[in-house]
Amino acid sequence: MTGFGSNLRGCARAVLAAWLVAAGGPALAASAAQPGQTVGLPVGAQLPVGLYFVNLSSFGVRGTLPRESATNVNLPTFAWATPWTVAGARLQFFFTQPVAAASPQGTPYQSGIGQPLLAAQLAWDLGGDLGVSYLFGGYLPIETRFLTQSASLSHRFAASYTGNDWNLTANLLYGVFIDARSPFGTLYPDYLNLDLTATRKFGKWQVGAVAFGSTDLPTGVARYRAQGQVAVGGLVGYNFGPVNLQAYVTRDVIERNYGGREIRGWLRAIVPLYQDKGEAEPNRTLVTRRQAE
Repeated sequence: MTGFGSNLRGCARAVLAAWLVAAGGPALAASAAQPGQTVGLPVGAQLPVGLYFVNLSSFGVRGTLPRESATNVNLPTFAWATPWTVAGARLQFFFTQPVAAASPQGTPYQSGIGQPLLAAQLAWDLGGDLGVSYLFGGYLPIETRFLTQSASLSHRFAASYTGNDWNLTANLLYGVFIDARSPFGTLYPDYLNLDLTATRKFGKWQVGAVAFGSTDLPTGVARYRAQGQVAVGGLVGYNFGPVNLQAYVTRDVIERNYGGREIRGWLRAIVPLYQDKGEAEPNRTLVTRRQAE
């Protein structure tokens, strides 16, 4: 499920640029993939064969001065886990079309459609409740000035342990921009994000800790101030049967060149539109056979 929640730090990029314009400084950029978007999911494990709809919505407030800045990011995603295998891995496809709104430093909200993500993933079942996956995809170029415009490539490497009702997952996201600058001069640095999950199931409930970090990679531009953050939080989820809901709250413990620390609330809904009857199990809406009996 590495592709779930698969876009839109590009919206935050536009928000940050607006903050810095208001402050009279140079526009900065950030990663194309929203840090924290995959926590809570065992993204290293195989999806059961089927078609899924997942929406991740988050609202964050960052302590910028003189007034706070707010962003709302919505990441509707379709995921298709095919019955086909490549090199022993299940082949899976993802499509995300983000929508976002932002209020930099208390100014009126702006909204826009983000860059679509098209991606394919290979997920290997290693046995012993261990799984690893590799996702390769691309954020398509877009002309909406409110959001990131330049196309980029996304590589994602994930590992998950899902035994004994645990979900222990690490997902490393590496992004590479095709064009280093937008037509308006905004610099787009390559980036690394790391999403971490440590949760456990108790019946239909799921609780645990989450964390994520992000950093811009070196650009070679002397005046560019690289951005980075580390955030931690807690997650609670409940399996309603046909729909699985997860909610988590995260707060920055470290931030660099964002103008202030952020607290963000997240809500994810996972809806299986179709599942192979041979693989489906009662009430299972997460991605592993053991996670939603």
